[in-house]
Amino acid sequence: MTSHVVGSETVEAAVPAEIAARAVDLSKVYGAGDTRVTALDGVSAEFAKGEFTAIMGPSGSGKSTLMHCLAGLDAASAGTVRIGDTDLTDLSDKEMTKLRRDRIGFVFQAFNLVPTLTARENITLPLDIAGRTPDEKWLESVLERLGLNDRLEHRPSELSGGQQQRVACARALAGKPDIIFGDEPTGNLDSRASGEVLSILRAAVDEFEQTVVIVTHEPHAAAYADRVVFLSDGRIVDELRNPTADTVLDRMKALEQA
Repeated sequence: MTSHVVGSETVEAAVPAEIAARAVDLSKVYGAGDTRVTALDGVSAEFAKGEFTAIMGPSGSGKSTLMHCLAGLDAASAGTVRIGDTDLTDLSDKEMTKLRRDRIGFVFQAFNLVPTLTARENITLPLDIAGRTPDEKWLESVLERLGLNDRLEHRPSELSGGQQQRVACARALAGKPDIIFGDEPTGNLDSRASGEVLSILRAAVDEFEQTVVIVTHEPHAAAYADRVVFLSDGRIVDELRNPTADTVLDRMKALEQA
């Protein structure tokens, strides 16, 4: 925050937020002719560093497509995506793989853990593949916050669904990524485990200053976010700050009726 004097009054001027990810005029088209489907139709959005954003919308609105394009998992048909100052459209396949590995964390609905590895080995796997040594102090703080220290030698089959998703969260955080993307990260969990995982993602923002973007269809999940972006028919149609489950539900009902 900076300030300047106007007359006899001091006026506070907000410092522009640093942008972790940005989409500009993003379009994604599948198929051609009679089978042509426009999943994204000129979407522009910014995701501030240190902020938790939920992307919502009716089924088929383009929310997962938007996240996949932002995360470099899918290529846009037109427009640009940036992670920090890096334009993803300029990257080779090798450079894209390196960016996803080094600068992006992922938490999916399917936990995507390797069944033959322990929890600790799953958590450090992306770092091991990259030939990077974990920052032990950072990793200790992540494991402590996620309550995983007594589960590190267990394999996924020995863990509950909530514990497996906590391992997936730890894996996403372990490399200190620029941004964490979650695609329906609580979709396979009961309400208690869902609350645990969402609390962890909230803490990643509040305590670890991470940037988190999730796709969800659940109003209670979106209520953990700082803001909610609503899509319909491939376009951003609304945005809500400081959401509650009730305000999110009201917006979703209005969208579905429209």
